[in-house]
Amino acid sequence: MDSTLAEPSVIHSTFVVEHGYSSAPERVFEAFADPAKKRKWYAERGAFEVDDFEMEFRVGGVDRARYRFKPGTPVPAGTPIAYDTTYLDIVPDRRIVLSYSVTLAAERISCSLATFEFVPAEQGTDLVFTEQGAYFGGDGPQIREAGWKYLFRLLEEYLSS
Repeated sequence: MDSTLAEPSVIHSTFVVEHGYSSAPERVFEAFADPAKKRKWYAERGAFEVDDFEMEFRVGGVDRARYRFKPGTPVPAGTPIAYDTTYLDIVPDRRIVLSYSVTLAAERISCSLATFEFVPAEQGTDLVFTEQGAYFGGDGPQIREAGWKYLFRLLEEYLSS
């Protein structure tokens, strides 16, 4: 038997990340809903150069983000990465449900269902993020979870500024 057939072709996983913000749910939600705000904290920081960022925040709407890795990352500089998102459910100031896929250097590496819940808290907002994913091609839930934790810290910095 071919040893490559014995290796799993997909890893299925679910993880939850919770992050508290001192801002009200409306303000945290708006950082996801407003294309200019989301671009600032989500797209223009971190390990990527932005090639394209389009956002249509509505149920059935799509986001299209195209980046290239910057020098100094584990991935060779200039390697393209693409995110394609479809919004499945939106309840203002309470919930966003979306599906998204990630393509690295023309190879699909994951497909996920993601839920963002904006829960009012005594000190602001508790964001509860749940991802159910199918990961392939070197991607995995630990890498993705670490990426979301990093993005939620960037959001915290953005909201504090």
